[in-house]
Amino acid sequence: MTAGALTACVGRTPLVRLGRVVPGEAGRVLVKCEWFNPTGSYKDRMALAMIEEAERRGELEPGMTVVEYTGGSTGSSLAFVCAVKGYRLRVVSSDAFAAAKLRTMEALGAELTIVPSDRGRITPELMSRMVATAQEHAAEAGSYLTDQFHNRDSLVGYARLGEELLEQVDGPIDAFCAGVGTAGLAMGVSMVLTAAGSPTRIEVLEPASSAVISGEPPGAHHIEGVGVGVVPPLLDPSLYDQVRTVEENDARSMARRLAAEEGMLAGTSTGLNVAGASALADELGSACTVVTVAVDTGLKYLDGDLFAGSR
Repeated sequence: MTAGALTACVGRTPLVRLGRVVPGEAGRVLVKCEWFNPTGSYKDRMALAMIEEAERRGELEPGMTVVEYTGGSTGSSLAFVCAVKGYRLRVVSSDAFAAAKLRTMEALGAELTIVPSDRGRITPELMSRMVATAQEHAAEAGSYLTDQFHNRDSLVGYARLGEELLEQVDGPIDAFCAGVGTAGLAMGVSMVLTAAGSPTRIEVLEPASSAVISGEPPGAHHIEGVGVGVVPPLLDPSLYDQVRTVEENDARSMARRLAAEEGMLAGTSTGLNVAGASALADELGSACTVVTVAVDTGLKYLDGDLFAGSR
């Protein structure tokens, strides 16, 4: 085997079929296990694409500083890529997000600015303050703002996930669903499936308590990585068929069931994805195949209350 940079390990993650958490008469639900990426998150795909596409265009050069606002997984992924490539990274985050994610970013060399939250809740106001702080940092000379919510380079990374699904799924993909944070995952996969002529139903998922894509007012919740309180700029209505809301309690319950019944240790956003996929597979019937994503490892959530008292 030839040695290479750790970034070569991003992608090519396994696809598994759920056995116990899906209703008996429902179709099969397949889950892409993204915790096999180097930092345990699907955001490694996005981070690598944002950095390498900027390098390719000459917008990011050696000696520059990368800046981003993030709830944790994007920051950890960017810290990993920047460590490999030798860039300084400044991250704006908050105490509303998992402490393990913040410590991971620091361990990988990121410099953190923490914006205080309102009682640990993820709110639109918090996200606005994080963005404003990141923009202040990015105004300094020699800085490059990756700006994940507006950066279309992320679609390059997630398109590769879609290409892997076409290779891995035996038979048609009847439906694909994913929670919306930046919307890069759902849009990148949808673009690939559409281009391949796959008649796949695309559903985007969001927390019921902050269902802004569905036209409801923004609200607070504790599902990290999704439901940021605004319709993300990358979300293209022509690339999805329906919006589905998921109750936070259902997402949390599903995350605990995945661990206890499937051996799949994942967080609340994965719980949201699987709860949505399970409901969709139940609606479409036993002959269908629904695909979703386990976005990161549940090891990042052990310090919180997600798995507290689950024994």
